[in-house]
Amino acid sequence: MAVNLTPQYLEAEAEYKKAQTPEDRLACLKRMWALVPKHKASEKLQAELKTKMSDLKEEVEQARKHPKKVGVSHKIPRQGAGQYVIVGAANAGKSRLLTRLTRATPEVAPYPFTTHEPHAGMMEWQDVKVQLIDTPPITADYLEPYVSSMVRAADAALLMVDLGDDDGPFAAETVLERLANVKTILTGQKPADADDPSIAHIRTLLLANKVDLEGAADRLEIVREMFGGRFPIHVLSAEHGTGLEDTREAIYRFLNVIRVYTKQPGKPPDMTSPFTCPAGSTLVEMAALVHRDFAQNLKSARIWGTGVYDGQSVGREHVLSDKDVVELHI
Repeated sequence: MAVNLTPQYLEAEAEYKKAQTPEDRLACLKRMWALVPKHKASEKLQAELKTKMSDLKEEVEQARKHPKKVGVSHKIPRQGAGQYVIVGAANAGKSRLLTRLTRATPEVAPYPFTTHEPHAGMMEWQDVKVQLIDTPPITADYLEPYVSSMVRAADAALLMVDLGDDDGPFAAETVLERLANVKTILTGQKPADADDPSIAHIRTLLLANKVDLEGAADRLEIVREMFGGRFPIHVLSAEHGTGLEDTREAIYRFLNVIRVYTKQPGKPPDMTSPFTCPAGSTLVEMAALVHRDFAQNLKSARIWGTGVYDGQSVGREHVLSDKDVVELHI
């Protein structure tokens, strides 16, 4: 007998995975508990939810009794078509990548641990922007507590690997292990059978950096052997620009989003600022990005684009394609 979880439950579960505080996680768990079907097939899931809620209630209560001193918040609001967090070992080239792909100006130096706090920048690709966030290095002895929370909240991650150092591939493996220890798994593709909502699987591109340095070709072979079955690999030199434009496009494509433009009746479309939504999105899902009232009150739309004739009238569940132009009617 299947549990048959509802879309509302799965949405609450997704929010739970991204929650960054015990209070937020507890609120999500309560929603999941209210939404889980109550029958024999779900008894195990019900028991797991009860246990997690009990543990979090205790954690929240302890935090109230013994409040910590307020520190600096490192939560960076998502902007653009998607948000990437850049992770890697010391001196892997994370900050240099940020300066090459965005207008951000973090400190860049040839010695490790230059980055002490996150830095964000917006990468341009054609007519959209993607947010990149540089983070402090991760080593066997060093992991800023907030980094895993930022990775879990992002749309995807970039794992930088240093091809200029014999230890580069193994240092990257240490990064993966440290994050896995805090239930943050970097993966090329999210597993379909992931059943523990406390473990976050983050889609990740591996960027093999410093390909121009001596010995890089041999180290790249090691990287392909160690990680080729786990991640898409892109080779570049952030310092000298080799492969940078291909990497820029790969970063955008990996988000798997589409661009949708809007127009008002009787006026030309606005082709400068597209809305971005997941590939496969319907008209009503895109309308919610424009304004939530549009999704609630949407009756129909006219569309110019793929698989339709110009100005064709379509319904709420019409599946959109990249670069479609829509005229919403409420």
